[in-house]
Amino acid sequence: MAPITDDTVQALRDTVHKLESRVQQLEARLAHGDNGPGKTSGILDPMRLILMGPPGAGISSPATGDMLRSQVAKKTALGREAKKIMDQGGLVSDEIMINMIKSELENNRDCKRGLSFILDGFPRTVAQAERLDDMLSERKQKLQHAIELQIDDGLLVSRITGRLIHPASGRSYHKIFNPPRETMKDDITGEPLIQRSDDNAETLKKRLATYHDQTTPVVAYYQKTGIWKPIDASQEPGQVWKSLLGVFGDERSSSTSGSLLSRIGLRG
Repeated sequence: MAPITDDTVQALRDTVHKLESRVQQLEARLAHGDNGPGKTSGILDPMRLILMGPPGAGISSPATGDMLRSQVAKKTALGREAKKIMDQGGLVSDEIMINMIKSELENNRDCKRGLSFILDGFPRTVAQAERLDDMLSERKQKLQHAIELQIDDGLLVSRITGRLIHPASGRSYHKIFNPPRETMKDDITGEPLIQRSDDNAETLKKRLATYHDQTTPVVAYYQKTGIWKPIDASQEPGQVWKSLLGVFGDERSSSTSGSLLSRIGLRG
């Protein structure tokens, strides 16, 4: 089993979001009738998917978390309601989260034009998955893919417990997979590196246990709906990407009028 570094999983995640961004750009063009000669408005189908994965598998900043912080910062009605709950130490309800996603789909320019989105780290429970499906059904939409990044817990523990951080820049290193040139010093500034207090085996194992307890029923839910797709995130990076392309049907369409990536300009 070949280990993959934080840089590799981040590159995978960045490529997924590049894919999403390119889809949104072209859908915006289609919405304005800018299809180009010989092209039809059906060149692209909406892409609606969720990404699931344990801590350290490449999903480091859940989009729903960003959404929540944005709503709080903008002091929207939902944001004020969420902030009140968080200030009291409570958990934001499923209803608030679903309404935030709905608001984003209705008001985000790219989502509204192209009807496409990627959700990172949500839903985390079957109840959330059901509420998300209900909300999308009301909008006459449905998810196409539920992608789970799978990786052995032991490999995750070894990766994360060896992680080193440069606090000022956020640059990350690894004691084994990506060590700094000089022990415990940043390559650029020479300043000291730190290890986060929660990057220890005991804490991580608890987080992984919680993740598996929550995610196993969600995976079963999406298996029943037929949209669950597993990706072995411990493979060589090229194979991980090939597996991801397979989810989007790229391999099946490569011999026809052009693959998904060819059609959206990410591959020649």
